[in-house]
Amino acid sequence: MTTLWDTTGTAVVKALAAERRAGGAVMSGLALTLVVVVEEKQVAEAEEAARIAASVVPCRMLMVVRRQVDAPVPRLDAEVLIGGRLGPGESIVMRMYGRLAAHAESVVLPLLAPDAPVVTWWHGPPPDVIAHDPLGVFADRRITDSAWMPDPGAALAVRAADFLPGDTDLAWTRTTGWRAALAAALDSVEGTVTGGCVQGDPGTPTAKLLAGWLSARLGCDIDLEPAEKVPGNTAVSGARLDLDTDRVIILQRIDARTVSVHGGAGPDTVVQLPKRNLGDLLGEELRRLDADQPYGEALAAATGASGLTDRSGRRRHVWLDPADQITADQNSAEQNAARA
Repeated sequence: MTTLWDTTGTAVVKALAAERRAGGAVMSGLALTLVVVVEEKQVAEAEEAARIAASVVPCRMLMVVRRQVDAPVPRLDAEVLIGGRLGPGESIVMRMYGRLAAHAESVVLPLLAPDAPVVTWWHGPPPDVIAHDPLGVFADRRITDSAWMPDPGAALAVRAADFLPGDTDLAWTRTTGWRAALAAALDSVEGTVTGGCVQGDPGTPTAKLLAGWLSARLGCDIDLEPAEKVPGNTAVSGARLDLDTDRVIILQRIDARTVSVHGGAGPDTVVQLPKRNLGDLLGEELRRLDADQPYGEALAAATGASGLTDRSGRRRHVWLDPADQITADQNSAEQNAARA
């Protein structure tokens, strides 16, 4: 590992080249570049998730930590690693201060792996408009997490308004197990689904997206019904599908790891559906580099939007000074405090 204090982008590129020469063949076969945008207090969590994901999908990991955007003097501190705590690939952790934090792309662009797709992941509250962040504009895929928003349920409307093919949401990735279990249950029976519901927390984007996916794929209204939380604090506790053959398929969470399946062609069964860690969710998204059309359809159904998957996948950068945004947020907080 090479640590550089108060350095420059050029010095980081040289340090990476030196580490690569020392690493030899370790760096062959990179599938993509993963750009991680994270705040300092979430760095350890993001590093652990990226390490797990990098063990599944070989990638170059560039972690951008924007610190003290209002600092009077720009500064860049960097760690350059080959292997080690962040997995077997190339990893660079960059802490940026002052105006440099507003222009992180000037350091990141020269570090992108040649001819490799770019995936940007915001581990924290994502921008309402991704075009405001150049790190999202040049990415082929963009991973956000609506669960980080102050109002996660309303965050889906923000994501739908800003959606372009290539966007995805870890709230959607959390539905994978439920989607697989529901698809398997339906494959074993004959008939057409005429209605049903998803039972869960209506304030979570995961439950809304699962109901939206079922509505979009089945061509009928699937409601979201409030339900008591089960152990493990999972967003979805069950689902019911009504068929025109008078058959009813019911999936019900038993505990934090298992779900019972009733109404299939065979006897009632229990399937494993444990809560997945952040690294597994990220790894799943890194394995898919094309536009996630099912997510776009589910988001449209969950929010009432239309034509999301028909939009162009290209973004153009819209400049927004982070320092101005911080000042606006501070002024808004002071005004709210004065009203209180």
